[in-house]
Order: sequence, then C-alpha cells, then structure tokens
Amino acid sequence: MTSIWVDADACPGVIKEILFRAAKRTGVPITLVANQALQIPRIQSVRAVKVAPGFDVADAEIVKRVVAGDLVVTADIPLAAEVIAKGAEALNPRGELYSPDTIRGVLAMRDFMDTMRSSGVIGGGPPPLSQANRNAFAARLDSWLAKRPLQ
Repeated sequence: MTSIWVDADACPGVIKEILFRAAKRTGVPITLVANQALQIPRIQSVRAVKVAPGFDVADAEIVKRVVAGDLVVTADIPLAAEVIAKGAEALNPRGELYSPDTIRGVLAMRDFMDTMRSSGVIGGGPPPLSQANRNAFAARLDSWLAKRPLQ
C-alpha cells in the first residue's frame, strides 16, 4: 500500500490541511514526521511520528521508512533526492513534483543559491506560499492519488 510521508517540521499548515482532507476523503495513509509533538486530527489514516531533536533526524527517519511508490511532501531538496533514489516521489509545498530527470538540476540550483546567500549577494528566503502554490499542490496531490493502486 502506498503512503504519504510529510517532512512536518517545516510544512505549512495550509498544506497539512490539504493533506488531512485528502486522508479523510480517500483513506490514504499519511505519516507526519517531526522532532516536536504535532497536533493532528482524529483521522484513522493519519499519524504522527516524533523523532529525537537534531539536524536532519526527521529526514533520516523518512528515508529509512519510505518505499518505492510512496509520496514524500518536503521542501528539503536533498531529502527529495534521497527518496527519489529509493523509487518514491517527492512533492514540495509549492506544487513542484521532483523527478529523477529534474532533481539534479534542482540540487545544483539550490547549492548555487546557498552560495549566493552565504556570500551576501542575495538575501532572504522564498516568498510566502500563494494561493496559486496551494492550488498547484492540491492538483499534484490529486493526480498522485488518482494513479495510486486501489486497496
């Protein structure tokens, strides 16, 4: 059975709400992984896993548990690359679905932008999540749900 894994420490609340509605509608298993306690709704197919504090501990737990065919929701590009290597799919909260064909380029751009921020050439992070981002995420999620095998 395919599952959805959520890198929950940095996942926006509006994206979690979209995921919760999908779980309620379809029964898809969703696991939120974080290094802090999470409030989740009482939906049978939704659960939370609290991991120890530390850098990338939640990411390592997701990589350990994910299997081919699963979906991982994350804005963490190195995590996306790791789960893609295991045959899973990765979707960021802005609705971009990473693939084996695109992840190398995305990683390279991330590293370049990190270098630019470190050198002071550019500052700040990404813009706030827009309604278009939310819609794109919901559409990609619905597409993934539509193609997953029936239980």
